[in-house]
Amino acid sequence: MILSTWLTVVTICLLGAMSPGPSVALVLRHTLLGGRKQGMTTGIFHGLGIGIYAFMTVLGLAVIINTHPGLLQSLQWLGALYLLWLGVVNLKARPAGNITRLTPTTSASAARDGFMMAFLNPKAALFFLALFSQVVGGETSLPAKSGYALTAMLVDMSWYVLVAWLFSQPSWLRWLQQYSHWVERFFGVILLLLAARIFSQLL
Repeated sequence: MILSTWLTVVTICLLGAMSPGPSVALVLRHTLLGGRKQGMTTGIFHGLGIGIYAFMTVLGLAVIINTHPGLLQSLQWLGALYLLWLGVVNLKARPAGNITRLTPTTSASAARDGFMMAFLNPKAALFFLALFSQVVGGETSLPAKSGYALTAMLVDMSWYVLVAWLFSQPSWLRWLQQYSHWVERFFGVILLLLAARIFSQLL
């Protein structure tokens, strides 16, 4: 596994995880209603769901590339277009509303919700397709592929556990509600720059 490529995977996965959205809202919900433990449980199982997608995508993508080498460029175009779309969506972010308080949650419901939020999100597959089409080739070894997928899982898991730990404090929650749209727009710019970089390499 090449260090520069691994750092690229870490950076893009971290940006993807950090972008405010329904996953963050879910972690915050379980943190607010069940405490720090439930929030962290949500983050851990969200990471497991993402990890399954990552392993499936990176291993399956290698098979596709080996069988149909001409598809690699098409996948790269698809990946760049997806990152472009995601960046535009983030730039359109609006100020968040108040988080609705529901009944207290349990560790079991936190684990279930975290996993299902990730595993039933079709955008996760597209995200990893966009990412791994840039870093996985026919010559990439199985340990390297597994390492990239494991990295994606651990980055996602670590981020949402950190979110639960930080935002279990009321002052941080108030900050998120007030400035989340600016944070999302910032990550939108980063994703657009990444898309532009890929387009420049393809043209």
